[in-house]
Amino acid sequence: QVQLVESGGGLVQPGGSPKLSCAASRNIVSFYNMGWYRQAPGKQRELVAMITEGKTTNYADSGQGRFTISRDIARNTVDLQMNSLKPEDTAAYYCYAKINMYGGDYWGQGTQVTVSA
Repeated sequence: QVQLVESGGGLVQPGGSPKLSCAASRNIVSFYNMGWYRQAPGKQRELVAMITEGKTTNYADSGQGRFTISRDIARNTVDLQMNSLKPEDTAAYYCYAKINMYGGDYWGQGTQVTVSA
């Protein structure tokens, strides 16, 4: 079992640069991949960014060039640095972890990011 706890959400002005952090309850060094998803009201949950065990990263087009995902093995965290936020980035952001390639998917409770003036 893995517990994932997100932090760093809140009300952000357009153009703001918040950083989301996801803390795992166990060592993440061998996790197959970790990432961030988001879900806006009335929409399906969508990938924001993903980072693999080998630190390969993948970004959705919406965040390419604005968002950066990183892992900190010492802290057992995966962070999402978001820059130049837009109102359309408003959503609940969820941390995700896949323990191995055969399964073991875990989700955090989510943290709300609202981009508004």
